[in-house]
Amino acid sequence: MDTRPIGVFDSGLGGLTALRELARLMPEEDLVYFGDTSRVPYGGRSREVITKYARQDVAFLRTFRPKAVVIACGTVSTTALDVLQGENNIPIFGVVESAAQAAAQLTKIGRVGLIGTQASIRSGAYERALERLRPGIRVTARACPLLVPLVENGRFRPGDIVAETVAAEYLAPVKAAGVDTLILGCTHYPLLREIVGAYMGPEVALVDVGEQCARWVKRQLELDGLRNHCPGAGRRRYYVSDSTGDFSALASIFLGEDVRGEVEQIDITGY
Repeated sequence: MDTRPIGVFDSGLGGLTALRELARLMPEEDLVYFGDTSRVPYGGRSREVITKYARQDVAFLRTFRPKAVVIACGTVSTTALDVLQGENNIPIFGVVESAAQAAAQLTKIGRVGLIGTQASIRSGAYERALERLRPGIRVTARACPLLVPLVENGRFRPGDIVAETVAAEYLAPVKAAGVDTLILGCTHYPLLREIVGAYMGPEVALVDVGEQCARWVKRQLELDGLRNHCPGAGRRRYYVSDSTGDFSALASIFLGEDVRGEVEQIDITGY
């Protein structure tokens, strides 16, 4: 049994989709979340800058002596996962492999859609994983740079004409390709799930990368003997690199619990 916490990070709010599922699947585990809200979004930045930011994020989380770190960020998972795994002596989990496995299993016709940040789409990481899992699979990928800022500003509810218009523009070529499965390739995007699902239609299965990653992490921790089996609820700690107010309010709505007194601002540039 291992009572050390699990570290989770993202460029902002989106990684809470993974944290929520981790907390549901493993309620006894302590979770430490860091959202790099002063530098969100990561998706339009260079590989070098993304890697630099990710190293700092991991360095901060390592001050809590975690037993594992979850990269709840599609951009970092597709761009810097190998680097981070090579530099750290604890398990580092990304979101790509688990989401690709789910999509490869769900698609009935071998046509999968993918939406993500510019860096994620540029990397080709999901396409490589899907081709390895199911040779010949057809992937229609679309970069959606405006979706993360929308979510970070609370613009993700059905009926929001701006969010619906932007999503429709991005999704139009994906829908036209006749996909039956769509990977929401950024952990911010499940917050737009209702808008995306309404546009794509009920016949298209949506793959939530945060949810799939959480299930993967649970299995791997169990296999490695790293689970905490002490009875009781685990502790949740939240840190951001910008002011806590907006993050706390949106996180409280999304998580269904008041976290406004539990979020602390830190200077990530010192790591």
